[in-house]
Amino acid sequence: MRIRWHGHSCFEIDGSVRVVTDPHDGKSLGIPPPKVKADLVLISHDHFDHNCARVVQGTDSAVVSSPVMTVERGVRIEGIEAAHDSVGGAKRGKMTLFRFELDGIKFCHLGDLGHTLDEETVDRIAPIDFLFVPVGSTFTIGPEAAMEVVRSIGPKVAIPMHYRVPGLGIALQPVQGFLKHFDQASVRKVGNEVDFSPDDLLQSGTEIWVFSG
Repeated sequence: MRIRWHGHSCFEIDGSVRVVTDPHDGKSLGIPPPKVKADLVLISHDHFDHNCARVVQGTDSAVVSSPVMTVERGVRIEGIEAAHDSVGGAKRGKMTLFRFELDGIKFCHLGDLGHTLDEETVDRIAPIDFLFVPVGSTFTIGPEAAMEVVRSIGPKVAIPMHYRVPGLGIALQPVQGFLKHFDQASVRKVGNEVDFSPDDLLQSGTEIWVFSG
């Protein structure tokens, strides 16, 4: 299986089918657009930097953008409603956390999560293998809250997203503010993409995989 980062919160998970999360158009953010066609597109909320399905849609792509339980293209999906801010959505509205299973591997993409998670939500997400977590603070949780979320869920791999990169037109915090909360021996820099098998994942503890453009 392969995970490739297309910048911001957009990831491509490539197994028996290709899943793309929170696609953007690139130019609105100042970074390159995703260059991939998805079998399944997951959109956490309807903001310009997360909802550009047209860029990655193929001729027969499925798009899921609401908190539903469904199976699409053989991928089991649970959408969990959350808020884009710390006041229940009063500032920026609601959004969807997506927990999904592809080829026996369990993933959760937290979109633009704006708050820490209560015990009920953690129980719906855990246990999982991969957690995609925003860490950049502007419009989402910041480094400290992201650390709390990772520790509460306890994934095998946590992947930070939605942080400052060269050219990005949104003033986000850099990823280092998140990484400093973890043992550096657990931090793995994987470049733009990484291939893995289930045997590569930790049996206990959490590893942090840091992607770069």
